[in-house]
Amino acid sequence: MSSYIDVVHPERHAPYLDIPDDVIEYLHYLDFVKLRSPRTVNGYYLDLRGFFRYMMVQWNRADVDTLPENIPLQGITTADIKTITKRDIFSYLDYARNADNGPKARARKLSALKGFFNYMCTQVNKLTVNPTENISLGTPQKALPKYLTEDEAVELLNNIQSDFYARDYCIITLFLNCGMRLAELVTIDMGDFRDDTIRIIGKGNKERLVYLNDACLDALQRYKKVRASLPNLADKDALFVSKRTGKRLSARRIEQIVARCLQSAGLSGRGFSPHKLRHTAATLMYKGGVDMLALKEILGHENVSTTQIYTHINREQLRQAVAASPLAKQKYVEEKHSMPDLGGGEDEESPDGTENS
Repeated sequence: MSSYIDVVHPERHAPYLDIPDDVIEYLHYLDFVKLRSPRTVNGYYLDLRGFFRYMMVQWNRADVDTLPENIPLQGITTADIKTITKRDIFSYLDYARNADNGPKARARKLSALKGFFNYMCTQVNKLTVNPTENISLGTPQKALPKYLTEDEAVELLNNIQSDFYARDYCIITLFLNCGMRLAELVTIDMGDFRDDTIRIIGKGNKERLVYLNDACLDALQRYKKVRASLPNLADKDALFVSKRTGKRLSARRIEQIVARCLQSAGLSGRGFSPHKLRHTAATLMYKGGVDMLALKEILGHENVSTTQIYTHINREQLRQAVAASPLAKQKYVEEKHSMPDLGGGEDEESPDGTENS
């Protein structure tokens, strides 16, 4: 069964019928009560499905050599789930580590398990003991964001090659100036613009307004003029559409467009992606003096702690500060004469216990 989520039409995702009933109910709870995004729900689905496939092997209800996708989970009952212990959770996390899951992936899997068992204990009262309670993997170390330098960003914009230039130039411009996520750019509608602002639907269906600078407004104006002349405009609401079909571009298609633009600018093969363009926008804004709280609002972060990863550019400022010292260019002076013998050998300890240094 497909686990694909269409970010434009989230109601089209798979109904998740290949998992235990309790997990299905939990995903519905995340969807309709907690209002989690389709991508978040889908992530929990995948992690919980993987955990229960592992448990089926531990319960001797599936052969260890059986392909994971061939392990049926519909027969798992609440009574089965009640038998899961803290030891099972530890064993699964160890199994996940041996399966080449990094710290972030293991932390995500534990988060999915914690959410599910907390729901079973506190929301529907089907369990009295939470096997994930007090289990912690620590906080995974956050990697510094990968981003384009200012010169590389300009190089990217100056070397876009496309059969729909106005559209693709506009896509890259919005990524680099507004710092929006891929899923946010995909869902932009024509009616989301008001004067010099754009309404963006972020994670958890939270709305935010982002101001558009002159570069964005100019790129949008030029693209909208070309878009209006398309003979087969099938999706009149969508901002970014296919030149051939007139339908809204998918997230995958925009990834391909970005990859092609990076290639034409000589920036391919370095791990850049739409999300790295978001990092680029954030880094350049912060480097330009944007306040951390303002940057948090622009990016749609829930907590400023998430935004603080962009303070990595302070390292360059610190380097420049140290280099500005008037003694920074002082050269090593060769020894001109020997130090007179004042007693005590080199680096010997003095009678009072202190070093001669």
